[in-house]
Amino acid sequence: MRLHLVDGEGLNQILEMDWNHFISQMESSSLRSLRPAPDSRLGRDFDIDCEAEFLDLADEISGDGTVRNVLSQNDAHNALLKIVEWVSIGHWEAWEGRCFLYIENAIGRELEHVDDMYSYEVWNEVRESLSQMGESEYSEKVCADWMQRRKDMGETLDESKDPRIIPTFEAHDRNSRTLHHAVNQKMYVQILGREHLDAKLWGHGDWNLGYLLDS
Repeated sequence: MRLHLVDGEGLNQILEMDWNHFISQMESSSLRSLRPAPDSRLGRDFDIDCEAEFLDLADEISGDGTVRNVLSQNDAHNALLKIVEWVSIGHWEAWEGRCFLYIENAIGRELEHVDDMYSYEVWNEVRESLSQMGESEYSEKVCADWMQRRKDMGETLDESKDPRIIPTFEAHDRNSRTLHHAVNQKMYVQILGREHLDAKLWGHGDWNLGYLLDS
């Protein structure tokens, strides 16, 4: 699971630029003033790496007009996703199997299916709940639930018997704290997706990537 925190105004500005002008500026690294400053608590690719990956995709795209129109004509949602990454302050990500812990402890109920974790309704619940819960309180809930689940499965919590206990605990603490931090950055658009998910399915509502190109 990956959640990008995106400068929505910057994304729309890029989508309305002339495609060929945009490409030439990306090639010359002239657009970096448009890229928002990174959030030190989140992950983000270096400028040059993100630009190179986008330009590799752009080599297969042709057309004239705005960035939005050219990407739409080429059904190039993967390239749009790379622009989303470029215009974000960073992303939060975690192994999907662990995300049940994070989502369920945010919303206070169990989820029946992995796809439920990506729904618009659930993420509204996550944002609302974590805006009313402290970071440490949330992290403690997640870690306590993880330990209880291990007990229920008959797994040890003795670090001398399982050297992965401490690193896993620390990962859950870190992931829950950074998720809390990410969803409370209200000034940024939150675009959610998962590895290998069709790029046009990333995001919700007006900020769904398919909607952004095809509306």
